[in-house]
Amino acid sequence: MTAITLPAPRAILFDLDGTLADTAPDLAAAVNFLRTERGLAPTPYSVLRPTASAGARGMIGAAFGLTPADAGYEELRVQWFDRYQSAMAVHSTLFGGVPELLAAITAAGLAWGIVTNKPARFTDPLIPQIGLTHAGCIVSGDTTGHAKPHPAPLLEGARRLGIAAEHCWYVGDDLRDIEAGRAAGMVTVACAWGYCGAHEPTGWGADLLLDTPGDLLDMVRSFSGVPSGSVLLA
Repeated sequence: MTAITLPAPRAILFDLDGTLADTAPDLAAAVNFLRTERGLAPTPYSVLRPTASAGARGMIGAAFGLTPADAGYEELRVQWFDRYQSAMAVHSTLFGGVPELLAAITAAGLAWGIVTNKPARFTDPLIPQIGLTHAGCIVSGDTTGHAKPHPAPLLEGARRLGIAAEHCWYVGDDLRDIEAGRAAGMVTVACAWGYCGAHEPTGWGADLLLDTPGDLLDMVRSFSGVPSGSVLLA
């Protein structure tokens, strides 16, 4: 395997759904509630889970076969939002290994924060319910005038942490996360433990592709031993 050198981070920014937290069960339950209300059988969870990072567009598309351009989509979107807001932390939890990862990041003297496309309407009440109030910053999908894959939310996260974007790593489970991180000038990390959507993360062009939060934890623990400000990966 070819060795590569990446700049060691001063901060690590994370996507939320499918990266730090497994929120798909509650997202899927909300859209299946709309189906049962209409006398329809629930869409299998295995079909819905990969679409979770795409929010309403993904869930409604998978459950009802509608796109934002179709009649009836907007009504379903509003109803799905309302249902999800009423039960957003019933089954949602942090992925295994994430609490240890975040503790190690802090112990290593690094900052960390959350940059998500999830609207603040949901992010603000969800964050304390799943134990992420110690994030150094929280940038929601409507915090800036743009959502990922635009780099503006990531740049805002770096600004709030007081760390230049080039000293940040961004971790996400969707192609648009990697696109946004690249556009922001950050090292990009694709997490294969997330939802990943319809695209194989091996083709996203991320600087790193990791299988578990533990893989990133191992890297964080190595940063303190890299005096040059960079990390060598074999």
